[in-house]
Amino acid sequence: MINHLKTYKGKSGTACPSPQDYVDAFGDADYVFCVVITNALSGSCNSARLAKEEYESTNEDKKVFVVDTLSTGPENGLVVEKLCQFIKSGLAFEDICKEITEYMKHTHLIFSLESLTNLANNGRVSHSVARIAGLLGIRLIGKASDEGTLEPTNKARGEKKAIEVLFKNMQNLGYKGGKVIINHCEGEENAEKLKSTILASYPDADIKIYPNRALCSYYAEVGGLLVGLEDL
Repeated sequence: MINHLKTYKGKSGTACPSPQDYVDAFGDADYVFCVVITNALSGSCNSARLAKEEYESTNEDKKVFVVDTLSTGPENGLVVEKLCQFIKSGLAFEDICKEITEYMKHTHLIFSLESLTNLANNGRVSHSVARIAGLLGIRLIGKASDEGTLEPTNKARGEKKAIEVLFKNMQNLGYKGGKVIINHCEGEENAEKLKSTILASYPDADIKIYPNRALCSYYAEVGGLLVGLEDL
Protein backbone atom coordinates (compact mmCIF):
# COMPACT_ATOMS: atom_id res chain seq x y z
CA MET A 1 0.00 0.00 0.00
CA ILE A 2 2.76 2.44 0.97
CA ASN A 3 4.71 1.78 -2.22
CA HIS A 4 1.56 2.20 -4.31
CA LEU A 5 0.68 5.52 -2.68
CA LYS A 6 4.17 6.91 -3.39
CA THR A 7 3.32 7.04 -7.08
CA TYR A 8 -0.49 7.19 -7.07
CA LYS A 9 -1.83 10.56 -8.24
CA GLY A 10 -5.55 10.02 -7.69
CA LYS A 11 -7.74 10.57 -4.63
CA SER A 12 -7.48 8.10 -1.76
CA GLY A 13 -9.32 7.76 1.53
CA THR A 14 -10.29 5.55 4.44
CA ALA A 15 -13.61 4.26 5.79
CA CYS A 16 -14.64 3.27 9.30
CA PRO A 17 -16.26 -0.09 10.15
CA SER A 18 -20.04 -0.27 10.01
CA PRO A 19 -22.08 -0.99 13.17
CA GLN A 20 -22.68 -4.50 11.84
CA ASP A 21 -18.92 -5.05 11.51
CA TYR A 22 -18.64 -4.38 15.23
CA VAL A 23 -21.62 -6.58 16.12
CA ASP A 24 -20.03 -9.41 14.15
CA ALA A 25 -16.75 -8.87 16.00
CA PHE A 26 -18.51 -8.97 19.39
CA GLY A 27 -19.57 -12.54 18.57
CA ASP A 28 -21.43 -14.00 21.54
CA ALA A 29 -19.22 -12.61 24.33
CA ASP A 30 -20.88 -11.79 27.64
CA TYR A 31 -18.64 -8.75 28.16
CA VAL A 32 -17.00 -6.69 25.42
CA PHE A 33 -14.38 -3.95 25.66
CA CYS A 34 -14.24 -2.16 22.31
CA VAL A 35 -11.21 0.13 21.94
CA VAL A 36 -11.62 2.67 19.14
CA ILE A 37 -9.76 5.50 17.46
CA THR A 38 -10.63 9.03 18.60
CA ASN A 39 -14.15 10.15 17.75
CA ALA A 40 -12.75 13.55 16.72
CA LEU A 41 -11.09 12.07 13.62
CA SER A 42 -13.22 9.04 12.74
CA GLY A 43 -16.77 7.74 12.66
CA SER A 44 -15.54 4.46 14.17
CA CYS A 45 -16.58 5.42 17.69
CA ASN A 46 -20.12 6.30 16.62
CA SER A 47 -20.43 3.01 14.73
CA ALA A 48 -19.22 1.13 17.80
CA ARG A 49 -21.77 2.91 20.04
CA LEU A 50 -24.59 2.02 17.64
CA ALA A 51 -23.35 -1.57 17.67
CA LYS A 52 -23.32 -1.54 21.49
CA GLU A 53 -26.98 -0.45 21.55
CA GLU A 54 -27.98 -3.19 19.10
CA TYR A 55 -25.92 -5.89 20.81
CA GLU A 56 -27.18 -5.15 24.31
CA SER A 57 -30.81 -4.80 23.19
CA THR A 58 -30.79 -8.23 21.54
CA ASN A 59 -28.59 -10.02 24.09
CA GLU A 60 -29.98 -9.89 27.60
CA ASP A 61 -27.37 -9.60 30.39
CA LYS A 62 -24.53 -8.93 27.92
CA LYS A 63 -22.57 -5.69 28.17
CA VAL A 64 -20.32 -3.62 25.91
CA PHE A 65 -18.00 -0.80 26.98
CA VAL A 66 -16.86 1.39 24.08
CA VAL A 67 -13.48 2.92 24.95
CA ASP A 68 -12.98 6.19 23.07
CA THR A 69 -9.24 6.65 23.53
CA LEU A 70 -9.24 10.18 22.03
CA SER A 71 -6.15 8.84 20.29
CA THR A 72 -4.91 6.12 17.96
CA GLY A 73 -2.07 3.69 17.27
CA PRO A 74 0.37 3.07 20.13
CA GLU A 75 -1.69 4.84 22.80
CA ASN A 76 -4.54 2.49 21.93
CA GLY A 77 -2.01 -0.32 22.31
CA LEU A 78 -1.26 0.77 25.86
CA VAL A 79 -4.99 0.77 26.64
CA VAL A 80 -5.45 -2.74 25.23
CA GLU A 81 -2.48 -4.06 27.24
CA LYS A 82 -3.89 -2.56 30.44
CA LEU A 83 -7.37 -3.96 29.71
CA CYS A 84 -5.86 -7.42 29.33
CA GLN A 85 -4.12 -6.97 32.67
CA PHE A 86 -7.37 -5.98 34.39
CA ILE A 87 -9.31 -8.83 32.80
CA LYS A 88 -6.74 -11.45 33.81
CA SER A 89 -6.76 -10.10 37.38
CA GLY A 90 -10.42 -11.07 37.67
CA LEU A 91 -11.87 -7.58 38.17
CA ALA A 92 -15.61 -7.17 37.61
CA PHE A 93 -16.80 -5.58 34.36
CA GLU A 94 -17.91 -2.35 36.03
CA ASP A 95 -14.62 -2.05 37.92
CA ILE A 96 -12.63 -2.52 34.72
CA CYS A 97 -14.63 0.26 33.08
CA LYS A 98 -13.73 2.61 35.94
CA GLU A 99 -10.08 1.54 36.08
CA ILE A 100 -9.43 1.88 32.34
CA THR A 101 -11.07 5.30 32.28
CA GLU A 102 -8.76 6.40 35.10
CA TYR A 103 -5.72 4.84 33.40
CA MET A 104 -6.31 6.81 30.20
CA LYS A 105 -5.78 10.02 32.18
CA HIS A 106 -2.14 8.95 32.32
CA THR A 107 -1.49 7.97 28.69
CA HIS A 108 -0.46 10.21 25.79
CA LEU A 109 0.31 10.15 22.07
CA ILE A 110 3.02 12.20 20.38
CA PHE A 111 4.18 11.96 16.78
CA SER A 112 6.77 13.04 14.23
CA LEU A 113 5.68 13.16 10.59
CA GLU A 114 7.64 13.81 7.42
CA SER A 115 4.48 14.21 5.32
CA LEU A 116 0.90 15.17 6.07
CA THR A 117 -0.44 14.77 2.55
CA ASN A 118 -3.03 12.11 3.34
CA LEU A 119 -4.10 13.80 6.58
CA ALA A 120 -4.69 17.06 4.71
CA ASN A 121 -6.42 15.44 1.74
CA ASN A 122 -8.88 13.77 4.12
CA GLY A 123 -9.57 16.86 6.22
CA ARG A 124 -7.70 15.75 9.36
CA VAL A 125 -5.32 18.76 9.29
CA SER A 126 -5.26 21.97 7.28
CA HIS A 127 -3.34 22.15 4.01
CA SER A 128 -1.33 25.10 5.38
CA VAL A 129 -0.07 22.92 8.25
CA ALA A 130 0.61 20.06 5.84
CA ARG A 131 2.81 22.24 3.67
CA ILE A 132 5.24 22.70 6.57
CA ALA A 133 6.11 19.01 6.71
CA GLY A 134 8.68 17.89 4.19
CA LEU A 135 10.01 21.37 3.45
CA LEU A 136 13.81 21.24 3.56
CA GLY A 137 13.75 18.18 5.81
CA ILE A 138 11.38 19.70 8.35
CA ARG A 139 9.36 17.26 10.44
CA LEU A 140 6.17 18.23 12.16
CA ILE A 141 6.02 17.22 15.83
CA GLY A 142 2.68 17.06 17.60
CA LYS A 143 0.40 15.28 20.04
CA ALA A 144 -3.15 14.05 20.48
CA SER A 145 -5.01 16.87 22.23
CA ASP A 146 -7.38 16.43 25.16
CA GLU A 147 -10.23 16.65 22.64
CA GLY A 148 -8.75 13.89 20.48
CA THR A 149 -7.56 16.08 17.61
CA LEU A 150 -4.02 16.27 16.20
CA GLU A 151 -2.25 19.28 17.70
CA PRO A 152 1.07 20.47 16.17
CA THR A 153 3.55 21.50 18.88
CA ASN A 154 6.99 21.83 17.24
CA LYS A 155 8.94 21.76 14.00
CA ALA A 156 12.29 20.02 13.76
CA ARG A 157 14.85 19.93 10.95
CA GLY A 158 16.32 16.49 10.42
CA GLU A 159 15.92 13.13 12.12
CA LYS A 160 18.32 13.77 15.01
CA LYS A 161 16.59 16.96 16.07
CA ALA A 162 13.15 15.36 15.71
CA ILE A 163 14.13 12.57 18.12
CA GLU A 164 15.50 15.11 20.61
CA VAL A 165 12.25 17.09 20.47
CA LEU A 166 10.10 13.95 20.79
CA PHE A 167 11.97 12.92 23.94
CA LYS A 168 11.72 16.41 25.42
CA ASN A 169 7.98 16.42 24.72
CA MET A 170 7.64 13.07 26.47
CA GLN A 171 9.19 14.58 29.57
CA ASN A 172 6.99 17.67 29.29
CA LEU A 173 3.97 15.34 29.38
CA GLY A 174 5.21 13.85 32.63
CA TYR A 175 7.08 10.80 31.37
CA LYS A 176 9.15 9.27 34.19
CA GLY A 177 10.19 5.88 32.83
CA GLY A 178 6.83 4.15 32.33
CA LYS A 179 5.70 2.05 29.40
CA VAL A 180 6.32 3.26 25.84
CA ILE A 181 5.11 1.87 22.52
CA ILE A 182 6.78 3.24 19.39
CA ASN A 183 5.13 2.63 16.02
CA HIS A 184 6.95 3.46 12.79
CA CYS A 185 6.19 3.54 9.09
CA GLU A 186 9.31 2.24 7.31
CA GLY A 187 11.39 3.99 9.97
CA GLU A 188 12.61 1.30 12.35
CA GLU A 189 16.07 2.86 12.57
CA ASN A 190 14.66 6.10 13.96
CA ALA A 191 12.40 4.16 16.31
CA GLU A 192 15.48 2.38 17.68
CA LYS A 193 17.28 5.72 18.07
CA LEU A 194 14.38 7.09 20.09
CA LYS A 195 14.38 3.95 22.21
CA SER A 196 18.10 4.39 22.90
CA THR A 197 17.54 8.03 23.84
CA ILE A 198 14.83 7.05 26.32
CA LEU A 199 16.91 4.24 27.83
CA ALA A 200 19.87 6.57 28.33
CA SER A 201 17.80 8.48 30.90
CA TYR A 202 15.44 5.69 32.01
CA PRO A 203 17.36 2.39 31.74
CA ASP A 204 14.49 0.34 33.21
CA ALA A 205 11.83 1.68 30.83
CA ASP A 206 9.55 -0.90 29.16
CA ILE A 207 9.73 0.01 25.46
CA LYS A 208 8.19 -1.89 22.55
CA ILE A 209 8.62 -1.12 18.84
CA TYR A 210 6.13 -2.20 16.17
CA PRO A 211 5.51 -1.27 12.53
CA ASN A 212 2.39 0.78 11.89
CA ARG A 213 -0.43 -1.15 10.26
CA ALA A 214 -2.79 -0.14 7.48
CA LEU A 215 -4.70 2.85 8.86
CA CYS A 216 -1.84 4.40 10.83
CA SER A 217 0.60 3.77 7.96
CA TYR A 218 -1.78 5.53 5.60
CA TYR A 219 -1.90 8.66 7.74
CA ALA A 220 1.61 8.62 9.24
CA GLU A 221 3.13 7.99 5.79
CA VAL A 222 6.74 6.97 5.21
CA GLY A 223 9.07 8.09 8.02
CA GLY A 224 6.29 8.74 10.50
CA LEU A 225 6.78 7.88 14.17
CA LEU A 226 3.88 7.51 16.64
CA VAL A 227 4.71 7.22 20.33
CA GLY A 228 2.33 6.10 23.07
CA LEU A 229 3.53 6.69 26.63
CA GLU A 230 2.50 6.54 30.27
CA ASP A 231 3.14 9.37 32.74
CA LEU A 232 2.94 6.94 35.66
